[in-house]
Amino acid sequence: MTVRQHAPLGSPCWVDLWTSDVEACRTFYTALLGWEAQESNEGFGGYFMFTRDGIPVAGAMPGPADVPAANVWSAYLDTDDLARTLETAKAAGATVIADVVPVADLGSMALLADPGGAALGAWQAETFPGFAVLGEPGAPSWFELFTRDHAGAVDFYRSAFHWETDVVGDSDEFRYTTMRDPGGDGELAGIMDASSFLPEGESAHWSVYWEVDDVDQAVARTEELGGSVLDGATETPHRRIATVEDPAGARFKLRCPPG
Repeated sequence: MTVRQHAPLGSPCWVDLWTSDVEACRTFYTALLGWEAQESNEGFGGYFMFTRDGIPVAGAMPGPADVPAANVWSAYLDTDDLARTLETAKAAGATVIADVVPVADLGSMALLADPGGAALGAWQAETFPGFAVLGEPGAPSWFELFTRDHAGAVDFYRSAFHWETDVVGDSDEFRYTTMRDPGGDGELAGIMDASSFLPEGESAHWSVYWEVDDVDQAVARTEELGGSVLDGATETPHRRIATVEDPAGARFKLRCPPG
């Protein structure tokens, strides 16, 4: 297992779940992905972490009593200056949903919606850098934005989060851009032009992929545990993937090597 000390600037560094059913959430994800569910912290609204072999991989929390939980996974991007990131993001057309909030000595967070309407978080680390393992079973595998304004989204993430990007496809059939790892080879996230297939009424959004040993087995296990399958296992040129929901309706993706 390779454990990183800090996320590259601008890259996905954390992910958490706002759930309407904490106990079902604990049972489902520990059984599906082999996680350990830690104790809730009432000082932080019942927030708790999931770990994998003792290393944090994700967080979860219930909604306030007077606000129905959205049952959605949220991605956070790393920044070294949260206040400046928010100012740049607002100037580029983003909307700030929640301004800078210190989280003890762990770091500071904020929530925003990019110019296309996709919600995301921003995280400036102090003692907590976010998840430390990527691409291994039970760990985050990929992060992807589905947007109706591909060019605008690329410009926004380059400006607000300092992305260096590579064009993977630029046709009406497939338009896709990736965030290049600024510290080495490889990519850390993707932006998909979803204007031709996002259902009417569905907003632009970020998706999180979890790595598994076998997507087909994980899909079957999802259903056994009370979840739902939205798109069954599909072979792509690089990975085998599927889209599923947990029992409360939070959507996520599963991914493993092809074949």
